[in-house]
Amino acid sequence: MNTRVRASGGRLFDISNTIFLSLIILITLYPIYYVLVASISDPVSMMKHTGMLFWPKGFSLESYKHVFAYPMIPVGYTNTLFYVFVGTAVNVLLTTLAAYGLSRKNLMFSGYIMMIITFTMFFRGGLIPTYLLVERMGMVDNRWILIIWKAVQPWNLIIMRTGFAAIPDSLIESARIDGASHFKVLWKIAVPVSKAIIAVMILFYGVYHWNAWFYSMVFLRTRVLYPLQLVMREILVANDTRYMTESFVSMDDKQTIAATIKYATIIISTVPILCAYPFLQKYFIKGVMIGAIKG
Repeated sequence: MNTRVRASGGRLFDISNTIFLSLIILITLYPIYYVLVASISDPVSMMKHTGMLFWPKGFSLESYKHVFAYPMIPVGYTNTLFYVFVGTAVNVLLTTLAAYGLSRKNLMFSGYIMMIITFTMFFRGGLIPTYLLVERMGMVDNRWILIIWKAVQPWNLIIMRTGFAAIPDSLIESARIDGASHFKVLWKIAVPVSKAIIAVMILFYGVYHWNAWFYSMVFLRTRVLYPLQLVMREILVANDTRYMTESFVSMDDKQTIAATIKYATIIISTVPILCAYPFLQKYFIKGVMIGAIKG
């Protein structure tokens, strides 16, 4: 009897949990769906529409034509790809080197070093001292500041260090006995068995660089160095679509097309990073759990 009650209670929990999570998924996905549908809708019909949107209001790709015709979009895309690929490569390389060294138990003062690194997660110098430092380095309006800046993020370093520390000591000691150097142990043993954590680091750093706009706005002055997110901010936050609507004479036409242009811009800047998730998703939970539980 008790077993039957527990079984029915478990089924009721599963059903309730499924319904609740399905609602959460719908609430999360609908804004993305709304923006997608609005971006391919006719601008005039979209301006007249109010309430929820479930299908396009007259199919039109006019907004995408104006977005891709805007010269700053290709420039922003090119800059963002540079920041993502080069920045992520530098981040993962430096994080890997630092994490492996700090994961070795015989490293002197490793505890104090980790304490200092952890301290930076809670206390920072502030924006003004940071800007003054960057200015004295001569890195203002230099694209490399976005790569050097936060080249190693403490939280990611801690996750990777904990993952390296979980590698059996016997595996590393046997390689050292055979004459392998620390660099050879790192690249031939530690890195291959830590692919899941490295994939998570690539995802974390890649998403960070793709979404970065604040420090680009602070440090960059030349518009040809702007990443895509800063260009997108001009369009969405500053409401600057005048360069895309110059072909329209009437102010009403400009305001009509401007709304759907913003939706198209969001889709263009969001889809690439969404496409990267399925390829790294299988490593995500495994890598974070390895880097969080062990050690």
